Amino acid sequence: MINASNLVAAAQQTTGLTNLGDEGILQALTRLVDALNNEAQLSARGEKSVEGNLTATLANRLKVEDFLAKHPQLLQRPIDKPMFVFGLPRTGTTLVINLLNQDSARRCFLRWEAFDSVPPPNASELHAGSRYEKAQAQIDMSLKYAPQISAIHLEDGDSPTECEFSMSPSFVAQYYDSMFHIPSYHRWFLNEADYLPAFRYHKRLLQLLQAEAPGRWALKNPWHPLYLNALTITYPDAQLLMTHRDPVDVVGSACSLLKAVRPMFSDSVDCKAIGENLLETFDTMIERTLAYKDTHGWDSIYDLQYADLMRDPISAIQKIYQHFGEPFTDSAQTLMQAYLANNPQGKHGRHSYSLEDYGLRSLQIRDRYKDYCERFNIAVEA
Repeated sequence: MINASNLVAAAQQTTGLTNLGDEGILQALTRLVDALNNEAQLSARGEKSVEGNLTATLANRLKVEDFLAKHPQLLQRPIDKPMFVFGLPRTGTTLVINLLNQDSARRCFLRWEAFDSVPPPNASELHAGSRYEKAQAQIDMSLKYAPQISAIHLEDGDSPTECEFSMSPSFVAQYYDSMFHIPSYHRWFLNEADYLPAFRYHKRLLQLLQAEAPGRWALKNPWHPLYLNALTITYPDAQLLMTHRDPVDVVGSACSLLKAVRPMFSDSVDCKAIGENLLETFDTMIERTLAYKDTHGWDSIYDLQYADLMRDPISAIQKIYQHFGEPFTDSAQTLMQAYLANNPQGKHGRHSYSLEDYGLRSLQIRDRYKDYCERFNIAVEA
């Protein structure tokens, strides 16, 4: 059994630090741990992995808070007009953020620095050094257990990663709901959780990371439609970009990803439960997006069609820059074109999936999200 107090004690012993910044996160940690123990059906290997991951997450947070306590001036440095890329998962957010990452004026949240944040890197360390190499080795090891993931979603140690990994140290993050079958956490996370503490830490972490490697932040997390109010309270001048794709493809692809990762932690994977979980989450994401637009105006979020992105990625990115009044330089375009040439779709294999594996049918999905597709003018297959 995993014990929340033991996790904290282990992180404190490892680091020699005690200040978590916000003791309120322990309530969320306890809720998560209870769900993992009682519902996730963790394998012996999975339980050991989860304990290690949660301890490392706490340790990194302790280091971040210690560094900020010693360098409080970093918290006075602004984060101006950060761009947030989101949408239902599997709608092109990864391609968008990887293209934005080619623009030298922008600063993305890299995978290795999400988990080993202190000390903040300088520009030369963003894509080199021992912390990057450690993260890359961990990815390579994970792919030994689940090699099929590379065809679905592959990140390198220095790739832009989801900024929900700056929310996971507050234990309020969709990441946990994806990785494990934990229905009680799922219900709490969607309907009761306070997202603001997670975003307060999110901002503190970015302020630390930009200390020696500044730039205009461009961030990606498909799940941000769940938290739009908390996000924009924390970042009032945020630039919001949402991607859209035929829900039949979205649901099948997203279910397939969860089916691929959950066996790393449990020997019992309920595919029907995966489908039900994601449909409920997607319903909430769409509902909150529409509510946000109703309050703040339809143009408060820039909508990007997956079909347009795949047809002409450079043109799609150029329109994003135009919408937000940002300069789209020749050098950025050249680097984006080079990225596309070096990373064609299907480079790491073909991603195949079937809705029927999750107790779902395409007509059912089409009917469920008919209004969503019409409201956002999403191209769907006949």
